[in-house]
Amino acid sequence: MKTKRFFLQENELPTQWYNIQADMINKPMPLLNPATREPLKPEDLYPIFAEELCRQELDQTHRYIDIPEPVQEMYRYYRSTPLVRAYGLEKALDTPAHIYFKNESVSPVGSHKLNSAIAQAYYCKQEGVTNVTTETGAGQWGTALSYAAKVFGLEAAVYQVKISYEQKPYRRSMMQVFGAQVTPSPSMSTRAGKDILTVNPNYQGSLGTAISEAVELARMTPGCKYTLGSVMSHVSLHQTVIGLEAEKQMEMAGEYPDTVIACFGGGSNFGGIAFPFMRHKILEGKKTRFIAAEPASCPKLTKGKFEYDFGDETGYTPLLPMFTLGHKFAPANIHAGGLRYHGAGVIVSQLMKDGYMEAVDIKQLDSFKAGCLFAKAEGIIPAPESCHAIAATVNEALKCKEAGESKVILFNLSGHGLMDMSAYDQYLAGNLANYSYNG
Repeated sequence: MKTKRFFLQENELPTQWYNIQADMINKPMPLLNPATREPLKPEDLYPIFAEELCRQELDQTHRYIDIPEPVQEMYRYYRSTPLVRAYGLEKALDTPAHIYFKNESVSPVGSHKLNSAIAQAYYCKQEGVTNVTTETGAGQWGTALSYAAKVFGLEAAVYQVKISYEQKPYRRSMMQVFGAQVTPSPSMSTRAGKDILTVNPNYQGSLGTAISEAVELARMTPGCKYTLGSVMSHVSLHQTVIGLEAEKQMEMAGEYPDTVIACFGGGSNFGGIAFPFMRHKILEGKKTRFIAAEPASCPKLTKGKFEYDFGDETGYTPLLPMFTLGHKFAPANIHAGGLRYHGAGVIVSQLMKDGYMEAVDIKQLDSFKAGCLFAKAEGIIPAPESCHAIAATVNEALKCKEAGESKVILFNLSGHGLMDMSAYDQYLAGNLANYSYNG
């Protein structure tokens, strides 16, 4: 089977991250201090995040931000990731569309999450931090942070959503191999966890719950900072290495995407591939479509409300202006654990509000069907989260077939599914179900 894979040379790798906030016509509304309801200043976030990350979070001025050399050095271990022409999938769909995917599954931890984990661990180390804590759903972020912490000599504590802790034991094992302490959330180790379990002793957890526990631990532990794998603007900033590379690789392929697609939980993977291309839509009027593919069971973009809400269940975080299903929302126990989050990042929420992007919701069975099709066509078993992007890509490619249009579709393969085979086992056995949010 013919194939085309495009790689960049070391001297072509990005040396700066792209900050889309600088180019947005309508800037994201300010994060608010929940006590005063006043806009946050960077120093308000210092007790939680490394100081440089706080400055990056609220930076709406600088279009490009330098990537520190130690971070670039770590990136060179696995970047550039390949841009692949998906001839096998095109043939399976009998579509005239040209389908490309950016393969982030080739990172040492198997997903795109390492791009920000390395940066966050580096900034924490530079500040003299000794411990980092975080939450994780399916475990991709927890795995990435555990590895990055070890690289920079930090101790990591990870709160993993309880249902994923039980569904995905080998991701837990990966975190522990890298030296992290992993706790199923909600737990009895924090005030937030105890309060939640008191009300609902059998609660299987959510990312909002795990965030509350991780933030509480960071606040209560000297020398400890909280790190986050999605939602926040500085995380999407670090992930733009994906789209910046893809831009150059699409030039090598001699094409430009008509449609850019990524799965959507909090927004880091979507923003990572979309924002560098979206700047041309904002500044030059390019007609590229940007599609966020979220689960039908947790559809904050398609069925949520745009309003100020907390990023966690307990209410420890700042108030964020975002599309949300409510911070008390309890998502269904789907296997795409990384997408089981109630809200969307503030940048994506503003871009969605302004019409620069769109969203589709994908049912669980449709996502696994698309993932199996992709595996047979391309030889890569995708993560359940990535299956949502593949399902949206399949739908767009079939529309091209019906219309006889040869459009160029680019999607982000955010991670592999080799740690998720129990989910595929259940799908193949007919034991999975669809869940839909009814409001």
